[in-house]
Amino acid sequence: MSLDVARGLRDSAYMIAQRYRLYVERRDMDRNMARFYAMSIEETLFGQTCLVRRWGRIGTRGRMVQHSFEAEREAVALFLELVRAKKKRGYRPTLAARHAEAAPSG
Repeated sequence: MSLDVARGLRDSAYMIAQRYRLYVERRDMDRNMARFYAMSIEETLFGQTCLVRRWGRIGTRGRMVQHSFEAEREAVALFLELVRAKKKRGYRPTLAARHAEAAPSG
């Protein structure tokens, strides 16, 4: 078996089982509030699972943080916990979610 074939087999074992993406917004015109929150679970070049979070005022780049995990289930648990927290705070999905998915994350 060539090294390329062996590498391909090893890499496929770490592929993320399901696509996790979220884009939500919270708007309150009385308080001049227009916020976004975006998350996705991705695989790093080193085969680790990574939860990428972005948030800030709509129309800005906002802030970004990445969390790396050895197991995908750990990233999914944090993802779901954050979804519940954002829903409680009034964040809701919007039509802008389609645009956010197509936009580059850098």
